[in-house]
Amino acid sequence: MKKKSKIGLSIATFLLLLVLAAGIYTYRMIMTPFSLSETTYIYIDNEKDYEKVVTQLKEKAALPSEKIFRQLAERMNYPNKIKTGRYAIKDGMTMPDVIRLLRSGEQTPVDITFNNIRTAENLAGRIAQQLMMDSMSLLNALKEPTTAEKFGFKEETFISMFIPNTYEVYWDTNIENFLNRMKKEYNAFWNEGRKEKAKKIGLTPEEVSTLASIVEEEATYADEYPIVAGLYINRLNRGMRLEADPTVKYAVGDVTLRRILFKHLEVESPYNTYKVNGLPPGPIRIPSIKAIDCTLSPQKHNYLFMCAKDDLSGRHNFAVTHAEHARNARAYQQALNKRGIY
Repeated sequence: MKKKSKIGLSIATFLLLLVLAAGIYTYRMIMTPFSLSETTYIYIDNEKDYEKVVTQLKEKAALPSEKIFRQLAERMNYPNKIKTGRYAIKDGMTMPDVIRLLRSGEQTPVDITFNNIRTAENLAGRIAQQLMMDSMSLLNALKEPTTAEKFGFKEETFISMFIPNTYEVYWDTNIENFLNRMKKEYNAFWNEGRKEKAKKIGLTPEEVSTLASIVEEEATYADEYPIVAGLYINRLNRGMRLEADPTVKYAVGDVTLRRILFKHLEVESPYNTYKVNGLPPGPIRIPSIKAIDCTLSPQKHNYLFMCAKDDLSGRHNFAVTHAEHARNARAYQQALNKRGIY
């Protein structure tokens, strides 16, 4: 009997040690920190797919133990409390730290950037690439007249509300919050100083954006922006049509045109400034901050005409008289003919 008792005691002791060892191992695994050379990010979209979360942790963050993570996640009720967002997984965090972070919804903002945007379609696509947002849903909002009216714009000028820059936002922000943020940034951009400059040149902020969009399309080099802006303002003040080639390209629907022909000038469109007086209904692109500020501070001169230089450098010859402009235009046309550009 004593021998059996000793055997039973040994087995019990062995099992106890086994359980203890398993417990120690599990504890160590639970407290094993993520070993990362740099912060990595987990993205959770509207599907709130738990399996995708685990896969990202395995592939991006070298999850110490998938089995133990799943056990912990179940105990902490995370699969039922998944929140969308972008979450930063940092070196030294433990699995409980990560689960608490994901469960709390304390996400890390993302920097979004947009510039060199021509159309609402371009804008919607660029934003959707950077946020958890559907491009078509955003485009529909941008094209909806009532949305523009809500923010104090017309459908044609709504695009001027978006000031190209870098903004810190949450990755899962919705369309309404995004638009509200852009209006807030627009209001901050159009401070009293810029409003006063716009008033001085006889334009509203929306009209400044429209003119700046033409200036930016017309001038390849930024150092010409103030000169071109001054030229167009001179024409506006004299009641002359702008006769801006970029507006013709916009009206035709082909910004790649290298040569404007008479047939293009005859296109019926409120954006064809060879046929309509004043500014077009809205911007022909989203102007950069540089273009807006140069338009607000135009160079003072007497130029009324401009023509691309015949070296096809992208720079312009500026003229005060039509006769001088005609000479510049002939030289440019001859350069195009010589190179076979029709």
